[in-house]
Amino acid sequence: MLDSLRLTARTGSANPYAFYLDGDFTLKWRPVPEPRHEQNRMKKKQDTLIVTAGRDPEANFGIVNPPVYHASTVLYPTIEAVKARTQPVTYGRRGTPTTFALQDAIAELEGGYRSVLTPSGLAAVTTALLAHLKTGDHLLMTDSVYEPSRHFCDKVLMRYGIAVEYYDPRIGAGIEKLIRPETKAIFTESPGSVTFEVQDIPAIADVAHLSGVLLMMDNTWASPLYFKPFEHGVDVSIQAVTKYLCGHSDVMMGSITTTEAAWKETLAGHGALGTCAAPDDIYLVLRGIRTLSVRLERHMQTGLKLAHWLAGRPEVARVIHPALPSHPDHAIWKRDFTGASGLFSIELQPCSDKALAALLDGLELFGMGYSWGGFESLIIPQYPAKIRTATRWTAAGQILRLHAGLEDPDDLIADLKAGFERLHAANG
Repeated sequence: MLDSLRLTARTGSANPYAFYLDGDFTLKWRPVPEPRHEQNRMKKKQDTLIVTAGRDPEANFGIVNPPVYHASTVLYPTIEAVKARTQPVTYGRRGTPTTFALQDAIAELEGGYRSVLTPSGLAAVTTALLAHLKTGDHLLMTDSVYEPSRHFCDKVLMRYGIAVEYYDPRIGAGIEKLIRPETKAIFTESPGSVTFEVQDIPAIADVAHLSGVLLMMDNTWASPLYFKPFEHGVDVSIQAVTKYLCGHSDVMMGSITTTEAAWKETLAGHGALGTCAAPDDIYLVLRGIRTLSVRLERHMQTGLKLAHWLAGRPEVARVIHPALPSHPDHAIWKRDFTGASGLFSIELQPCSDKALAALLDGLELFGMGYSWGGFESLIIPQYPAKIRTATRWTAAGQILRLHAGLEDPDDLIADLKAGFERLHAANG
């Protein structure tokens, strides 16, 4: 007889709950201490957390992976339960045990208080900003930000009376001069996902907190494996779960993880906007997380091998990779990060459009696509000069952003080498 099979679920309410089957196999729930990962359990190293976070086989009839709950309607046992709203699962949009498992895993990996999920990385950015900003507030936004995030600031936030000021991503503690009485948040993205400026997050955090300003960060490039945002003073950490946490180019999802102080506003904003993630997608991300460490190590090593090879090519004016000593922010990267992902950029020597097309169109292993973080290698032209406002981008040659996938690095080099040969032939 089963007298206690638990399923702990982290929710947006004040308390989590444990589901259990009592002696007559009736499903019930009861409050349990919160948060789980702060209880007196074994202190786990990062690779162990990646495998264990967000799952509890003992609670799931011995099944290794969390179950997938497809739900919209959730039933209440009594009118008292309806009025009290104390049961952990109230409506599918607000999450199920599948949702709670991934949120719990992400919060534990990032070292934050709690997490919520959104249907895309951009939705995580927009939800976080809307949760903490109102008409009359002032937002400081890095000039190297992901272009769709910039578009949202320019076309939505400004329309609703929120002042957005872009700043030099390398400003560091100098951002103090830009803070106004109405400044509510500073948004960082380190490194920038096209031009790869590494921001001095601890210095910005110190200034922000002295002024009572919230510090937000897009942490997608490094993932929680290679950068621990809350150890460096971040209040709200945002990820495009679409990228490395999923790792297989088949899911759209985002996450927002916060400190305890920033949680209430974040949760309220998330709920008011009605965003949620699909259970099958959540399952795929939970599966992807388990291999994050081995995948990201391979992405990093292949990316570095490509970066060093490209640095020696005459067609390349410079390689923009934070882990290379030639990068202007390498010292900050080395101080704050524990690794690098597979995403970086190069600046080509000036060439004709015909030569650029010859290089790119004939590539066999590098696909042209705007995403990254999956198993496949990608390359895409980028045009940062068109969108910068606080800083000038003056590179003479074409910027190409590369994502090093999981293919054999020598094959990737051979593909690029053949592309450079086509470039020369097209140049005549």
